[in-house]
Amino acid sequence: MEFVLEKAGMADLDAIVQLFKAAVKALEANNIHQWDEIYPDRETLRGDILAEQMYAVRLNGAITAVCVLNQDYSKEYDDGDWQYKDASFYVVHRLCVNPAFQNQGIGTKTMLLAEAMLREMGIETLRLDAFIPNAASNRMYQKLGYVKTGEVTWRKGRFYLYEKKL
Repeated sequence: MEFVLEKAGMADLDAIVQLFKAAVKALEANNIHQWDEIYPDRETLRGDILAEQMYAVRLNGAITAVCVLNQDYSKEYDDGDWQYKDASFYVVHRLCVNPAFQNQGIGTKTMLLAEAMLREMGIETLRLDAFIPNAASNRMYQKLGYVKTGEVTWRKGRFYLYEKKL
């Protein structure tokens, strides 16, 4: 299986919106109330694409996962106990695996592809936050070598902050 990480385009917007709607249903079915109709909404996802920060992982042309990669972060990140304070970094937002492809290592593959791309760009570390009740995502990040650097609270609850040296 050949996976490709590439910038998403406006032609992908409808498919990405549907991917997130399906993911919300799957999360809700597992009693994980991470996302909803407020966030991430169509306009947020459209903005990600227009800013050229939304990346899609494709398998045979089909979108299996998406994520946003940029240097934007919420002020709550200032509370993180970052190990590499002076290093260049990017932040992962809205990693979402198509439920039809879950439990097949697609999230891990997406992160590895993103890390490789950022490493080639000279980025030194990658930061992210993960919803604490989403045990599967937290396990994945820890297996990938991400280190917890703090906890923050947003509208939907508590999130761990993570960091990894690339």
